[in-house]
Amino acid sequence: MKIGIGSDHAGFEYKEAIKKHLSEAGHEVVDFGTHSTEPVDYPLFIRPVALAVAAGVCERGIVLGGSGNGEAMVANRVRGVRCALCWNVESARLGRAHNDANVISLGERMMTQAGALEIVDTWLKTPFEAGRHIRRIEMIDTL
Repeated sequence: MKIGIGSDHAGFEYKEAIKKHLSEAGHEVVDFGTHSTEPVDYPLFIRPVALAVAAGVCERGIVLGGSGNGEAMVANRVRGVRCALCWNVESARLGRAHNDANVISLGERMMTQAGALEIVDTWLKTPFEAGRHIRRIEMIDTL
């Protein structure tokens, strides 16, 4: 799978660990920066990840910051992106299964590095439960 990844300075260390983890698992990783812990303006590195996913250049995207909140907000402003803010494995599983999240946002200050890797793995292996949502849409259309 081709996965875009980007972070600000507060998510840089986990970005590097996730990038290595994904590459070792056989994924192609496109790094949109940043490339150090020097302070930066996070939208400059998050929006390109979201645009790459929306354009189909990358199949999925991972964005990181201190809390992940701002990064999720920036990513979700791009049409076609469904970015789930994930602070644990269950939020990653549900974001993928129920919301078809094609991007996740992680906060380096909110979890351990091992936890972040577990969240990424869970999100990547969880399928979207499409049939469940079709029934819900049909019910809404009848109202």
